[in-house]
Amino acid sequence: MAIIPQLSLFSWQDLQELGDLERLVIVLDTVPDEALMGQLETARGRGRNEYPVRAMWNSVLAGVVFQHPSIESLRRELARNAQLRALCGFRNAAVPPASAYTRFLRRLMAEQDTMDAMFEQLVDDITAVLPDFGQRLAIDSKAIRSRAVRPAKNPTADGRRDVDADFGRKEYRGVHEDGTTWTKVVKWFGYKLHLVVDSTYELPVAWEVTKASVSDVTRAMPLLDHLHHRHGALMSRAAILTADRGYDDTKLIAACWDTYHIKPVIDIRNMWRDPDATRVLPGHPTVTDNYRGEVFCHDPVTGQVHTMSNGGFEAGRQCLKKRCPARFAGVSCAGQDACPVAQGIRIPLKTERRIFTPIDRPSPQWAREYDRRTAVERVNSRLDVSFGFELHTIRGLQKMQLRCSLALVVMLAMALGRIRQRQPERMRRLVG
Repeated sequence: MAIIPQLSLFSWQDLQELGDLERLVIVLDTVPDEALMGQLETARGRGRNEYPVRAMWNSVLAGVVFQHPSIESLRRELARNAQLRALCGFRNAAVPPASAYTRFLRRLMAEQDTMDAMFEQLVDDITAVLPDFGQRLAIDSKAIRSRAVRPAKNPTADGRRDVDADFGRKEYRGVHEDGTTWTKVVKWFGYKLHLVVDSTYELPVAWEVTKASVSDVTRAMPLLDHLHHRHGALMSRAAILTADRGYDDTKLIAACWDTYHIKPVIDIRNMWRDPDATRVLPGHPTVTDNYRGEVFCHDPVTGQVHTMSNGGFEAGRQCLKKRCPARFAGVSCAGQDACPVAQGIRIPLKTERRIFTPIDRPSPQWAREYDRRTAVERVNSRLDVSFGFELHTIRGLQKMQLRCSLALVVMLAMALGRIRQRQPERMRRLVG
C-alpha cells in the first residue's frame, strides 16, 4: 500500500463498517507499490507537493476499483465523498485538477517497467498461497477498440490522436444444428491484449498489448518464455495449456511438451482438402487416421472400418497407444484372429505433432480439458464489464498498456486480498 503519513488506516475488523470502500482498502493494502512510490517521489524531488504522489496513486486505483470511466468522473466522486478523499490521502478538501492527473498519468507511463514488476510480484504472491495455481493455463487474445475509429491523418503524436493502433480481424466458424456452416468476421481498429490465465482460478499470469493486426500465435511462445524465466515455480506446476484453433501451430504444440513439459490442448484447423479424408498411418497398412486424430483399423476379412480405442500416453516412449476395438470396446470383428494390429499399436508423436498430442484428441479427457479454455473468455468479459474496456476513452499504445496494467494489478490484488481474508469464494469479484 502507498502508506499516507498521518492517515488513520483501517484494520481488517473495520472493513464491514467502511461499506463500499472496503474494496478499495483491500486493494490498497495488497498492491506492492512501494518501489513505484519511491521512484515517483524521487522524480518529483522538492517540487510542489499540493497533491502528494501517494494520494494521487491511491485515487487512480480508486478510479479502477469503483469503475469510473474517466478522470472527470473520478474527480466528481472525490469532490462529494470526503471519506474517499481521506482514504486516498488528500489532506484537505481540494480535489486535484484534471491537469494534475494528466501529468501524473504521464509519469506513470514512464514507469511501465515498475508497473509490470507489481503484476509479476502479485503473481508470485498468489503462487505462494495457492498450491495448485498455474497447473492449468489458458491463452487467448482480446480485441480492444481504440477511442479513435480510424488512423490519424497526421502521424505526429500529440497525446490526443492515436498513431499506434491499426486494424484487426478475427474470423469465427461453426456448424448449425442442420449441418450448415456459418462464418462471422469481426473487424476493429485498435489493439490486442494477449493473456495467459490460470483456468482454475480465472486469474491472469502473463499479458502483452500489441497492435490489433499482430497474430495471436506469434505471441504465445514469448509469453510462455516469459513465464518460464520469471515464474519458475508456477511453470514447474503447469501441466496443461488450452487454446483455440488460432494457436494451432506445429512449433507451439511441440514446444509446449518438448520444452516445458506442458500438455497442449489446442483446437485443430482442418488443413486437409477433403474433410472426411483419411490416410494410411505410416508403418501400419491396415490402419488409417484423420486430421482430428481419430484412428481406424480395417477388418482384414470384411473390410469393415472400426474406431480404435484410446490406450493413453507413454511419456517414456513419446507414443500414444491405440487398442483393438474388438478387445476393449466389444466391437464385433470377423478378422480379429488374423488382424495384424489386434495387440494394439503405438503412434509416436513425431508422426504428426499437430494431430497426435500427449492427450489424445478423440479422448474424453481432451474434451474436458478443452472446456476449461472458457476461463480466459470470462477474464476478458470481466475486463469489459467490470474494468471498463467495453466503453473507454483510451488512445495510444502507451496509454493502453498503462490502463491494462492497472486493471490486471487491481484484479490480482483483489484476489490476493480476499485469499488473505479467507474469502476465496470472492476472489474474482471487483463489485460487491
